[in-house]
Amino acid sequence: MFSLLVFFFILSVLIVVHEFGHFIVAKKIGVRVEQFSLGFGKALFKKKSKGTEYSLSAIPLGGFVKLAGDNLEEYKGKPDEYFSKPPGKRFWIIFFGPLLNYVLGILLFWLIFFVGYPTLTTKIGSLIDNFGAKEAGLAVGDKIMAIDGQKTENWEDLQKIIYAKKQAETVNVSFLREGKELTANVRLKQKVLEDTVGQKRKLSLLGITPSDEIIKVRHGFFESFGLGLAKAWDLTVITYIALGRLVTGSLSMRESMTGPLGIFFITSKAAQLGPIAIVHLMAVLSLSLAIFNLLPLPILDGGHIALLALEKIRGKLLSIKTEEVINKIGLSFIILLVVLVTYNDIVRNFGDKISKFIK
Repeated sequence: MFSLLVFFFILSVLIVVHEFGHFIVAKKIGVRVEQFSLGFGKALFKKKSKGTEYSLSAIPLGGFVKLAGDNLEEYKGKPDEYFSKPPGKRFWIIFFGPLLNYVLGILLFWLIFFVGYPTLTTKIGSLIDNFGAKEAGLAVGDKIMAIDGQKTENWEDLQKIIYAKKQAETVNVSFLREGKELTANVRLKQKVLEDTVGQKRKLSLLGITPSDEIIKVRHGFFESFGLGLAKAWDLTVITYIALGRLVTGSLSMRESMTGPLGIFFITSKAAQLGPIAIVHLMAVLSLSLAIFNLLPLPILDGGHIALLALEKIRGKLLSIKTEEVINKIGLSFIILLVVLVTYNDIVRNFGDKISKFIK
């Protein structure tokens, strides 16, 4: 039950932040906002203020904003309607939704780095046969302090330093054993592994795995903001690389995409790990929502921006019939995508149970 509440909370926050972006810019530009709803379905509470109806609805899955004259069938040419504004101003109304999601992701990562997050130490949990660490005499329980003079505060630091040693054949490893600091020259071994977007990369390895020892890492206020920006940028680059590989077919959609069901299972695991894991998941999902929404697909914000560009080039609005066709194509595509990713989520999470039941 707790996981379900966390799931609803995360999705609601992300979608409300997104819609608030549309709302605040529409108000600023002078477009009348007819309705701002938190949730969907039957309204539990309504209040009208300055021409906008604010409502709280029964189904807590995000919300929506209804702008005056935001489709061509309703548009009457009044100055406070959406289509009365020039393409440049309408662009900002559309763009601000994804932008606020992106900003939220950065702020959440900033919070994580500042408050502190758990991470693995550099204590060795096991050694792999036929790799340099075991050959050099490193042992389970040794704690690696530095690689070639570069300090290793945690396991992530250790990985980054080793992975960067693409040309080196050996590294000098400083480590603690029973309170004594020792050093050893360790041979690096190259191995081809797949990264997070399915690309094969040749990496240098020591041949060790981490223990289950955890420490909490915190950073300063301003340093945390820089780290939050860097984290958001890294995820953006990885996401666009993954999308490019999806389009070319070099990355499987089954392994790389998830839908509401998959997000629920991920949320359940995050809820078990604690508040920081939940905040981290929310940050990743907020950035992903921003990036996905800016794709130039009908129905999505990126699709609307693409149509604005087309309108700017043509010098006039699209016809009602053309808009209807585009929206139907976009809606069909989104429904198909949701069905496919939901099917993948079912197979991924229940495949073994289903196959046993069928047998």
